[in-house]
Amino acid sequence: MSPLYRKVVNCFTCPRIVEFRTKVAHEKRKQFMDWTYWGRPIPGYGNPNGELLLVGLAPAAHGGNRTARVFTGDKSADFLVNCLHAEGVANQPNSDSLDDGLQLNNAFMTPILKCVPPKDKPTSEELRNCASFFDAEMELLNNVRVILALGKIGFDGCLRYFRRDWDLKMKDYPFGHDRKYVLPNGMVLWGCYHPSPRNVNTGRLNFEMMTALLRKIKRSLSQ
Repeated sequence: MSPLYRKVVNCFTCPRIVEFRTKVAHEKRKQFMDWTYWGRPIPGYGNPNGELLLVGLAPAAHGGNRTARVFTGDKSADFLVNCLHAEGVANQPNSDSLDDGLQLNNAFMTPILKCVPPKDKPTSEELRNCASFFDAEMELLNNVRVILALGKIGFDGCLRYFRRDWDLKMKDYPFGHDRKYVLPNGMVLWGCYHPSPRNVNTGRLNFEMMTALLRKIKRSLSQ
């Protein structure tokens, strides 16, 4: 276990979140009663030498908070990983558990917030508390050329990281699906609607939109 991983999984900084993640892990969901929920923070997963970084909001209450891996065991994971597999970024179309054999090709994924917040809505203070973990991950992911931010909170979290070094104004980088920005260091920040059931079930995001965006990203990485 790396020092960063150890720090992440042993964090108890945010009382509201710690109470919620523990409550969910104790009460469980009916179909997962035979699971021992993880109920702790979730670090990133994938190829640490990858050129593509996918940044989500937070682990799902009965997904990552149960399985101990980001985008694993929930509806968002089902949609996202199926799309990643269709475009060769993942070796399989499913992400169910730590031992399911999932591998990411030239990619790493991480949540901007390492724990599940109540109602999927973190406070500004909770995001600030957790930012140091994302900062530390970014320092280790030396080969990243494209960041695909899944949702506005993840997108804004990435911008706040880069504002440490440059005078970036948030209003100059409005979030939107397939919005692409080249940052001062040449890295690309690409916006994408979050692959949540709310977005997928309403048609705001669909398989064709997601895979088309992933193809654009792969083309940009091949140049």
